[in-house]
Amino acid sequence: MVLAGLVGAALACSGATFQGVFRNPLADPYLLGAAAGAGMVVTIVVVLVPGAGVAFLPAAAFVGALGGVALTWGLGRSAGAGTATLLLAGVAVASFLTAVQTFVQQLNTLTLQQVYGWILGGLSTSGWGQVLSALPYLAVALVVLCTCSGLLDVLTLGDEEATSLGVRPGMVRLVVLAAASLATAAAVSVSGLIGFVGIVVPHVIRLLFGASYRVVVPLSLAGGAIFLILADIVARTALAPAELPVGVVTAFTGAPFFVLVLRRRQS
Repeated sequence: MVLAGLVGAALACSGATFQGVFRNPLADPYLLGAAAGAGMVVTIVVVLVPGAGVAFLPAAAFVGALGGVALTWGLGRSAGAGTATLLLAGVAVASFLTAVQTFVQQLNTLTLQQVYGWILGGLSTSGWGQVLSALPYLAVALVVLCTCSGLLDVLTLGDEEATSLGVRPGMVRLVVLAAASLATAAAVSVSGLIGFVGIVVPHVIRLLFGASYRVVVPLSLAGGAIFLILADIVARTALAPAELPVGVVTAFTGAPFFVLVLRRRQS
């Protein structure tokens, strides 16, 4: 339950800040290649070191997620400044890393079940070891994101207006994206890939409490924790004594919500 709360808080808070930086309400925590990088490295570990796969999965996912974000950042900076360029770089890096992951999987199809089990996300084997390993990274990242939440409101005015108010937009984006990526990497390392938390929760918070990031970011932290704890309870009880991957439950919730958001934006 504690780990579900931490992971949900990290993904929802990261999603809210990504949406603020990219000015896109459909941005999610995996936007800059964190998921693709984690998936690729985990697949390589499972295929090449099958005996030690389970023990090394959290560390491999953490390194892979940070590596994917670093590749995206490097490619985006080399191609030019701006959030649009960074977004396109994220799409390119994620596509490439996913292709590498698929190729490695085909080299050893016997590992497909273990890899897909991790990709679907789950908290069934959680222990205090996972909580303590992720807690320092999550604590630092979430404190930074909540501290910078008011600056995201300033960025919505535009870079020129933000600069005139004494805010350095480039530095704010760098700090926020680094903290959100760190939180995402730490969450992925202990839970696998759990989708839609970073989209659903911030949208619900905006509908209920308004669009100010000074409010949305900290409330997304709390809402994400509650949402994923409830999703994990459903995953453990819906087909008891069997257990669903919690990522399946969040997808069942998030996919229809995603469609509603698209229709609402079109209206």
